[in-house]
Parts: sequence; C-alpha cells; structure tokens
Amino acid sequence: MLASFGTKLVREVSDPTVIAVFRLAIAEVVQSPEVARALDSIGREAGRATLRKIMAEAQASGLLTGRPAELAEQFAGLLWHDLLVSLLLGVAERPTLREIAGRARHAAAAFLQLHPPSNDGPA
Repeated sequence: MLASFGTKLVREVSDPTVIAVFRLAIAEVVQSPEVARALDSIGREAGRATLRKIMAEAQASGLLTGRPAELAEQFAGLLWHDLLVSLLLGVAERPTLREIAGRARHAAAAFLQLHPPSNDGPA
C-alpha cells in the first residue's frame, strides 16, 4: 500500500504543471502569501492527510507503532529525499514512471525496515 501511494504521489506532484504552480507560489509568496497557503492547505495537505490515515489504519491493525503523523513524515522523507527541491530548482528531470515506482518501493522497504510489523499484529 505504501509503495502504491508513494508512486501515485510522486507521479502527480512531479508533473511539470504542478511544479510550475509550486514555482509560481514560491515566487509570489511575498506579494501573495495566500496563494502559497492555499496550495499548502489544498494540495500538500491532502497527500499528508491520506498518508496519516494509512499510518493510523496500520497502527490500529497492530502493524505499526508510533504516532501516525510522525510515521507519515518519515515515509515522505524517504520517498522524496531531495527530489522535490531539485525539480523546483530545475536541476533534475522528472523521473520516469519506472523510476518513480522504484523510488516508492525503495521508500516502503526502508520504512518497513525502520518500523517492522509488531509481533502483536495480524499474521
């Protein structure tokens, strides 16, 4: 589930149009801070909320321990590394769909190494 979510998230956010909107919001933050706030609350928060929900469900099922918000942030960090900043700066090209899927699988595997399923969870 984490790899699937991560693939979709990186695919959608790395779209050139989305990157252009982020760049515009950053460039205009002093004159129009409401644009950046709207992008954060509407765009970014939706992904963060979904990831927190996934973590909360995994925790409720006994698969993970920890605070869902912190678990979500850890997974997001493993997923993105510095890709988003590199895309915003124009120093990296958008990854291919295959590269995105590999990135998501690697992030999910690394996350599960940090947070192995608890022994009390379902088999």
